[in-house]
Amino acid sequence: MKVLMFGWEFPPHISGGLGTACYGLTKGLSNSGVEVLFVMPSASGDEDQRAVKIINASEVEISQRVTDVRSFLENVQFLRVGTNMVPYLTPEEFTEMVEKSKKGQVKEYKNFLGQKFKFSGKYGSNLMEEVSRYAMVAAEIASQYEFDIIHAHDWLTYMAGVAAKKLTGKPLVVHMHATEFDRSGENINTLVYDLEKRGMREADMVIAVSNLTRNIVINKYGIHPSKVVTVHNAVDFDGFEQVEIDNRIDEKIVTFLGRITYQKGPEYFIEAAAKVLKRYPNVRFVMAGSGDLLNRSIRRVAKLGIATKFHFTGFLRGEDVKRMFAFSDVYVMPSVSEPFGISPLEAMRSNVPTIISKQSGVAEVLHHAIKVDFWDIDALADAIYGLLAYPALGQMVTKHGLDEVNALRWDTAALQIKDIYAQLTKNQLL
Repeated sequence: MKVLMFGWEFPPHISGGLGTACYGLTKGLSNSGVEVLFVMPSASGDEDQRAVKIINASEVEISQRVTDVRSFLENVQFLRVGTNMVPYLTPEEFTEMVEKSKKGQVKEYKNFLGQKFKFSGKYGSNLMEEVSRYAMVAAEIASQYEFDIIHAHDWLTYMAGVAAKKLTGKPLVVHMHATEFDRSGENINTLVYDLEKRGMREADMVIAVSNLTRNIVINKYGIHPSKVVTVHNAVDFDGFEQVEIDNRIDEKIVTFLGRITYQKGPEYFIEAAAKVLKRYPNVRFVMAGSGDLLNRSIRRVAKLGIATKFHFTGFLRGEDVKRMFAFSDVYVMPSVSEPFGISPLEAMRSNVPTIISKQSGVAEVLHHAIKVDFWDIDALADAIYGLLAYPALGQMVTKHGLDEVNALRWDTAALQIKDIYAQLTKNQLL
């Protein structure tokens, strides 16, 4: 079986858990005999291709074979109406505006015939433009390769998956790693929401990374429960070696590692840290990551008067993450809404006792991590204090947690997804 898979990032160049999950899943699928063609906007050439064939969308030339550009774009649902609506238009004026917009897009596409789009593959200000162009390139790729099924990861690639499905008729699986409600709470970006909803409606099957996410997909997006299935994420420990630290300091270390954004709950970590320090001063708190709440978090730490006991490292990756876990005595993930959460698995694999929010998908599969409501700062502070002050508690959590995490393998998740592929391709033949 061969899968055309659309992603946005792939190790070693990642900015979060999406690329890591794609890497682990593709390795698991390869071990199950599934061949994966992995498309990404901008490949660097140093990606690990032992389990996948990387297709660099920036190196794909837009074909001259498309003669009726407008029909082509409508078929892949690329033509869109701008979100900045002009008020007080009559129905006739609105129709004229839409038609003018479509003509402009057709002209834009024709200008790229015989050329290549150069994607940044980042999450910058032109992200929506790159998402749209990625869909066009996806249609070109789908016409060049043979495959049995299409798999698109997260909203950034959903339109690419839809384009490939429209042109080939192959079944489409979309993977929901995080919804817009996870990222933004109730103040959602409606454009992102619409892309997520359209992608899931066009899909033949939606994979959610947790039951928490599955419920959001069903209740917030109106997707029928029969086509939403949960496949929990896992963690790849192949070649994993714990880092030994010689120059440990005398103080305990409590770590937050993740994006410093609303979704990850950094502010609750800071408030809990202030409470713990009043009872247990021999501890330092570390916030490893970057994000839009970084400056606000720094100001809050200063206002609470705990700056001498609180450290911001910036974004960490690779060996630096391992070193951070090696230094840590407690790991905390107080996410407001976490579809799954791989970092607690990495922490537990590093023998670090872990505290997670009940509002995380990973809480469904971990029974030996301490769980608290993200908003309950007192409970979070008590849990941190308990692990610091009572070593036997940490030892018990660590021992049983390690056994639990070792059982969560990408090979298992891949087998579940392979079964989904098989069912969809079988249905197509009926």
